[in-house]
Amino acid sequence: MTKRLRDKVALITGGTSGIGEATAKLFVAEGASVVICGRSTEKGEALATQLGETARFITADVLKEADIARAVEFTAETFGGLDILFNNAGGPTQGLVDAIETEAIDYAMQLLFSSAALGMKHAIPHLRARGGGSIINNSSIAAIRDNQGDLIYSAVKAALTHYTRLSSVRLGPENIRVNCISPGAIATPIFWGGSARANTLSDDENAAKMAKLQANLAAATPLRQSGIADDIAFGALYLASEEGRFVNGHDLVIDGGRINLFNEPSAR
Repeated sequence: MTKRLRDKVALITGGTSGIGEATAKLFVAEGASVVICGRSTEKGEALATQLGETARFITADVLKEADIARAVEFTAETFGGLDILFNNAGGPTQGLVDAIETEAIDYAMQLLFSSAALGMKHAIPHLRARGGGSIINNSSIAAIRDNQGDLIYSAVKAALTHYTRLSSVRLGPENIRVNCISPGAIATPIFWGGSARANTLSDDENAAKMAKLQANLAAATPLRQSGIADDIAFGALYLASEEGRFVNGHDLVIDGGRINLFNEPSAR
C-alpha cells in the first residue's frame, strides 16, 4: 500500500458491514486512523480489534443526533482531530406513491438524509480546525433514475445528492470538500435483510446467498459482473485522499454502467 491517507483521521458510519467495513479496512491499510460507528457492538469491536491500534469502534445510532455528536467527539478525542467523514449508514425503506405513510417518510429522512446532514454539522468544526478535510456522503443511482429503489428511498437519496452539491459550494472556501458516491446494485447483505439478518446465518448460507445475488446483479449490468463493497471503498479512498484534492461537489457514480440501461419497467 502507498499510505495515501497517512496521518489522516476518519469516521465511518455504518461501518460494521458491507461498504462501511470494506472502507474501514482500506482506510486503515492506507495509513488512516479510523473510528467505526454502528449499532452492532459485537461485530464492531471485533472489526476494530482485527484492524489494530489505529482503529476504534463506538456504538451509535445515526437516527439520534446525540449519538452522532458523540461519535464525532469520540473520534476527535481519540485520535486528535478529524479529517474525513464518510456518511455511509443507511438501509432499505418502503413507500408507494398511492400508499405513503408519515412514519415511512420520517424514517427515511432520518436514516438517509438527516444522519448525513447532522454528521456534517458536528464534523465541520473539527475539519475547520485542521484547515480543511473531506466529507463523503453515500447516495445511490436511485437518486438519478427510476426503478433502482423504492419511491421514498430514491427521493431522499436525491435530496442527499443535491445537499452535497449545495454544501460543497458553501464549504469549499474553507478547503472542506463535499462529495457523494452513487453506487449501483452492490452485492452486500442488505439485500437479504441487512447485516443483522446476515449475522444470524451460517457462513455457508451467507456465501450461497451472496453467490446468487452476484449472479443476478451481473446479469443486469453492462459489464456483466457484480459490484462489490471494495469498489465503493476505492471510490471513497480517491475522494478522501490528496489525489481528489480538486474534486468538490461531485457525484461519483460507481455502477458498472447500470445507470445507462433504460429497458427496465418503471416502479410504481
